[in-house]
Amino acid sequence: MLLDRFRLDDRVAIVTGAGRGIGRGIAQALGEVGAKVVCAARTEAQIDEVARAIEDAGGASLALRCDVTEAAELEALVAGTIERFGRIDVLVNNAGGTAPLIALQTSDETFEQAFHFNCTSAFGLSRLCIPHMLERDGGSIVNISSAMSHVVDSGFVAYGTAKAALNHLTRLLACEFAPRVRVNALAVGAVATDALAMMLAMGPDIEQQMVARTPMGRIGTTEDVALAALYLATPASEWVTGKIVEIDGGAVASTWPLTIPGY
Repeated sequence: MLLDRFRLDDRVAIVTGAGRGIGRGIAQALGEVGAKVVCAARTEAQIDEVARAIEDAGGASLALRCDVTEAAELEALVAGTIERFGRIDVLVNNAGGTAPLIALQTSDETFEQAFHFNCTSAFGLSRLCIPHMLERDGGSIVNISSAMSHVVDSGFVAYGTAKAALNHLTRLLACEFAPRVRVNALAVGAVATDALAMMLAMGPDIEQQMVARTPMGRIGTTEDVALAALYLATPASEWVTGKIVEIDGGAVASTWPLTIPGY
């Protein structure tokens, strides 16, 4: 059956930034299709809650606190996963983000922090996980990128550059490890998360402006992204690697409605 290729029974998946938003949605979706899910994030209470939700739904899960910007914590995450489940088959590099800031107010330190958080950490964790994937049947890496990696707007010089680098990291790793480890990314547009909710609260018509700039006529949901991640993580996409899949409601330009002050 074709739908069986969307299953991950007895496979093990690590999801970073799994405590809320897109990461939580992906973690729970992977659990639904049979994966044993390792939920990683900095806030223990959040990942504990997600792990419980996966287990309450009949799945297997493990919550491991991890700051992805710390190399030692990435190593501990992989070691803890192997100790508990004995293998790694799927990695979702979801943790990331950088607040908007205009270029002339972006210091070298801020720029480098954005790059480390959004790109270097994904490379470091991938480098740790890939050998375990190669020990068995191969695996799949899904990097969560952003529409801002290829569209332009003021205030996103650090974040957009880092996500653009993540996109090309995706292609380069896919080339190097094909056919045994597939590496793809999702370039995600505006999605209804806690972070977006804070921005929408800044004005009464902000959401309407964003919706008006989105051809599909709505803000995205975490389920929209999770379903795309499932496709890339599972054997359903076994002939897909090195691709950046745009999940953005059809937007071809920035939907960001606010002007970042500074000039």
